[in-house]
Amino acid sequence: MTNMESEKVALKAYQSRVGIEAMFKDCKTGGYNLEGSHASKERLINLVLLIAIAYLCAVVQGREIKQKKVQKYVGRVKEYRRRYRRHSTFWVGLYGELWLSSLELCPDLVAQLMRLKPNKRSHFKRGQRAAKLIQSVT
Repeated sequence: MTNMESEKVALKAYQSRVGIEAMFKDCKTGGYNLEGSHASKERLINLVLLIAIAYLCAVVQGREIKQKKVQKYVGRVKEYRRRYRRHSTFWVGLYGELWLSSLELCPDLVAQLMRLKPNKRSHFKRGQRAAKLIQSVT
């Protein structure tokens, strides 16, 4: 193996490690708080299985939201002068579900707010279109 090939292998392994560490953070303190559960051995197995299923659902939904290019509606994907994205695909999936839930829970409030700011109606219409796209994912 040449030096160039070994560098490519090492880089690919490191990139995988970064993704795995993000997943650990999402499942531990950054999301499902697995460490704080203090579950018994038997319950921990069930909890890990449940978290794996929920994590997969959130990641799949996050990927589909990103593919439809509406992630900017569910959370600040990138901050000004920030080089890398702000949220993982997992968080985009979770935020998408929360965003839709909030729109469904308070449509009257949203309508009242839009009457207060008629100049923002075009933004609201784009948001409604994004909500329909996100709903097609869920």
